[in-house]
Amino acid sequence: MKIKPLFFALIAGASPVSAQDNCNCPGSQKPGKGSFYFAWGYNRDWYSASDIRFTDAQKGYDFTIYRLKAKDRPDFDKIMRTAMRLDFSIPQYNYRLGYYFKKKNHLGIELSFDHAKYVVIDNQTARLKGKIGDHYYDTDTLISRQLLHFEHTDGANFLMLNFLYRKTLFQSQNAKHWLSLVSKSGAGVVVPKTYVALLGEELDNEFHIAGWIIGEELGLRYDRKHFFAELTGKGAFANYSDVLVMPGTKARHHFWCAELILCAGFQFGL
Repeated sequence: MKIKPLFFALIAGASPVSAQDNCNCPGSQKPGKGSFYFAWGYNRDWYSASDIRFTDAQKGYDFTIYRLKAKDRPDFDKIMRTAMRLDFSIPQYNYRLGYYFKKKNHLGIELSFDHAKYVVIDNQTARLKGKIGDHYYDTDTLISRQLLHFEHTDGANFLMLNFLYRKTLFQSQNAKHWLSLVSKSGAGVVVPKTYVALLGEELDNEFHIAGWIIGEELGLRYDRKHFFAELTGKGAFANYSDVLVMPGTKARHHFWCAELILCAGFQFGL
């Protein structure tokens, strides 16, 4: 592998930067100038259990299925095929558009979009409680596809505005290689496109602002001139308070999410 020799060469030629120094190059090229960047990446996701409530006054629905487990859908086998077609929109992807400020270029702002997939696992047993038509239920139930299949797979779609901080850890003696700690704190909206099958009906819904999200991202960033790469972990809380299901039927749920994100992109000074 060629990665290890390169890594050790960078570390050997690197020097730590003192805590008083601002991060003064990654993309800025000239001291006191800001830098603009954009990036594309890939994510893996893990979700907490979630209680999903369904309501429809006309059909007489008002029930909750508790502690439903969900997973992502990474589709690793599709990455190379889609990249060869220059299609960077699937399977699970990230876009980043950001700017580090002129005078304090260790601080910045970023618009991020995480296309994460959320799939409720079929055939699990969960507690169903509430009213369906004229019947009231409070029982453990097998959640088969005939009862419910629920997924945000054209995206759970986290759109966030983040505030950035980066701290240089190492820079090479020739100032061509930089390694920084990056932190991102943000909030925004969730814009899912939900596919659902419920009690014999199914529908692939439209994109819809369904709620809000807050999150924190932390990781490492490597810079070399106009190129950079980031490996970060993200923790977020997403509240889907207005999910489209069938006409007249709404759902709501919330969950914690952990993401592992690898991004690469380009930057230039302004």
